[in-house]
Amino acid sequence: MVIKTIFIVIVLIVILPLFSEETLTKPEHLTLETFKEKVFDFEANKEWKFKGEIPAIIDFYADWCGPCKRVAPIMEELAKEYDGKVKIYKIDTEVERELAGMFGIRSIPSILFIPVEGQPQMTTGALPKENFVQMIKEVLKVK
Repeated sequence: MVIKTIFIVIVLIVILPLFSEETLTKPEHLTLETFKEKVFDFEANKEWKFKGEIPAIIDFYADWCGPCKRVAPIMEELAKEYDGKVKIYKIDTEVERELAGMFGIRSIPSILFIPVEGQPQMTTGALPKENFVQMIKEVLKVK
């Protein structure tokens, strides 16, 4: 009985933080494989076909990039504010060079807005939060 109780307590201590609000509402980092699973499988489709059920934003960044560091907390705020309405992803252009190349990323941060239907739209630069909110409303059609 004691061992069972200790086991339950340990499981709760380890598992519960994984489902905290902070963890669930942070931007998700994508690799080439997770991009193909969650956003667009360019090997299976030649024309753009978004795989998500809700609109998404992809922040193309690099760890050394100063403007990217200014955008990161804005993306975290947006992930919390639009939780369940917009999915926010991050792609490290230094690690995922193939993805950065596919989208022609030449300047970072580059932010890709992906509506559920229609073509994605890209913007570049460390824009203020208000600009991102406006793009969410106009491009992603989310209020």
